Amino acid sequence: MTDAASPNWQPISMLPTISGIIDGELADAEVHYATLLQVRDKPYVLDDATVERSIKLHTEQLDFTWVFLEQLDRWYRTDLTNHEREEIDRLSVQLEQLRVVLTNILALADELKEGIIDKIFAQSDLELGIEVLLRGKL
Repeated sequence: MTDAASPNWQPISMLPTISGIIDGELADAEVHYATLLQVRDKPYVLDDATVERSIKLHTEQLDFTWVFLEQLDRWYRTDLTNHEREEIDRLSVQLEQLRVVLTNILALADELKEGIIDKIFAQSDLELGIEVLLRGKL
């Protein structure tokens, strides 16, 4: 990372803001993962653009988690109140959970790519018929 692209480290007064961001990203990721799980058996309801947007967004989020982790570590090495230390500990757990959910989203999106509507439309009638017979579904 170049100096121009290095993170702008925040003072501890930004803890509530960072808390809101991490908690919000985790909540959104959990909802998104639950939605993807609902279509796992019917990926044909999705299209390439939707799946690719999801992969791009969640890859970027996952790649950015190191910034949050480093910010928390930097704060942790300072003189903190008990409340601040407890909140940083809580956020560390939230951040690890966020990383797990984002990783799960990416794995599931990769799996779903194989059965999206664009791939189904690209198949010949013969290929589609064979797949339906072999799998018993689209």
